[in-house]
This record gives sequence, structure tokens and C-alpha cells, in this order.
Amino acid sequence: MFVAKINVTLKESVLDPQGQTVLRTLHDQGKLQIQDLRVGKYIEIKLNASSQKEAEEIAKGICESVLVNQVIETYKLVVESQ
Repeated sequence: MFVAKINVTLKESVLDPQGQTVLRTLHDQGKLQIQDLRVGKYIEIKLNASSQKEAEEIAKGICESVLVNQVIETYKLVVESQ
């Protein structure tokens, strides 16, 4: 069994309105040290695969076909044995 841990965020060139709202709220609370903030999503997938490489290939395929809009988003994928 493997666990794919995926972090999806908007590309740097894409405006992040949710991140900007959180940043403004923190600034309103006096936390002026924060320069930038981006909001993303975290996804975990449990996979049955015969090897680490196969699990990584399956998870990458899922990311690129379903979970990530590659026009505006980027992702980081880590697959761990469980």
C-alpha cells in the first residue's frame, strides 16, 4: 500500500483571490510581517501498487488528468510506502 500526498497551488502568475483575502485579514489583525500568502489544496490517495514507481505513475496520471488544471495550477507529489 502506498499513499500519494499531493499539494496543488495556483501558479505564481495567477491571481489568488482567496489568498489575498486571508492576507488582508491577517494585515487587519496587525500581522504585517506577512508579505504574501497563497491558498491551495491538499489531497491524499491510498494506492495498491506493486512498486513505488508504479504508485508514482498512477498518482501522476490522476493529478494530470483529474486533480490539477495545468493551465493555472501546479502540484507537488510525494508517494510514501505505508
